[in-house]
Amino acid sequence: MVPTSLGLLIVLLGLSIPVGAALLLLALSLGAAFSPMPIYLAMGEVIWSASTNAILVSVPLFVLLGEILLRSGMADRLYSSMSHWLAWLPGGLMHANIGASMVFAATSGSSVATAATIGTVATPVIKTYGYGEKLFLGTVAAGGTLGILIPPSINLIIYGWLTQTSVPQLYLAGFVPGIVLGLIFMATILICCLIRPEWRGRRIETSWKERVASLSGLVPPGIIFLIVIGSIYAGFATPTESAALGVVVAIGLAAINRRLSIRMILEALDGTMRTSAMIMLIVASAFFLNFVLSAIGLVGALNSFITGLGLGPMGTLVAIIIFYLILGCFMEPLPMMIVTIPIIVPVIVQAGFDPVWFGIMVVLLCETAMITPPVGVNLYVVQGVRGRGVISDVILGVLPFIGSLLVMIVLIIAAPGIVMWLPRLIGAQ
Repeated sequence: MVPTSLGLLIVLLGLSIPVGAALLLLALSLGAAFSPMPIYLAMGEVIWSASTNAILVSVPLFVLLGEILLRSGMADRLYSSMSHWLAWLPGGLMHANIGASMVFAATSGSSVATAATIGTVATPVIKTYGYGEKLFLGTVAAGGTLGILIPPSINLIIYGWLTQTSVPQLYLAGFVPGIVLGLIFMATILICCLIRPEWRGRRIETSWKERVASLSGLVPPGIIFLIVIGSIYAGFATPTESAALGVVVAIGLAAINRRLSIRMILEALDGTMRTSAMIMLIVASAFFLNFVLSAIGLVGALNSFITGLGLGPMGTLVAIIIFYLILGCFMEPLPMMIVTIPIIVPVIVQAGFDPVWFGIMVVLLCETAMITPPVGVNLYVVQGVRGRGVISDVILGVLPFIGSLLVMIVLIIAAPGIVMWLPRLIGAQ
């Protein structure tokens, strides 16, 4: 049953069928093959129950927030500010790519939006300052992955919904790992530039007066972050309500900057509807697939198989990490999460791991999948923004950062307090 399911999934994805449709076809095929009952009759009720959860309303709202930020010009000022503060390091604006991605991630909740926004602003300067193009593109793709780790994060919302884990606790757990991972990315750039000095580009000189003046570019994303995240922990708003507040504030800031127009709003709404429709189709299809997998006994059989291996807690965790790393080469992160989490989390909790800690581990594995060929979505986003050359340049550029992500995964296994310190600190107060 398991080989049949995996084989059919790989075939459907290999045929370039959209992920949402592929998951639905897989569910119907498995139901027809292994269930004695017409399991497809439950599809309407299952999909309806999956799509009416209140917390999922936050997903299109966070997507809309990212779209407004993308089109309001805030990213240009943010990147300018980061370039003034970080360009003195060996590697120059490549550090600004990571720093700007960290700040933008704290407002958008999406890796694709982060990579596309920072890439649009950053890529025109590659030739101007003589950077090693492959590594520069790699920093944009890798920095974009921070969008699903640093709160607010759409993927953490989905994980919390699937596992009934507190989203505010997951958000707290994502802060420190997000900052640490950003610093590891910067350390990776430093090491690469020390090994290959010709990649570091020309040094950019800036004065302290310019640096201080550039701080105004951090004000809009800072305001949005404080309102979105602050409202949650002040008890003023739920994650869904905080997302709506973020949208209102983003529109207000766009109006203050004289970038608000009917055309901008329509473009933001169009992008939001396209992205949200894709996400919700994947959510609904994957939820029905999980229902089918449980109905035909595959979930129970897989749990029994993993438990029967006798690997112990750490062995089980390593096996699951390897499974995700392999699956991430062939499947996009969001459907990978939705399909596997209901199966994997009961096993990992039974092994003694905290579901909040494992949520951050899953997001790190999803980040790795986003820059792992052949289907790493951020690779194609950055190449699309670049608009020339071949995608192999981006693939070669992200290889050091895949190593950085693996280092981060090992780090939170060795020191789980990196993830759990802030949730425990806030929870104890």
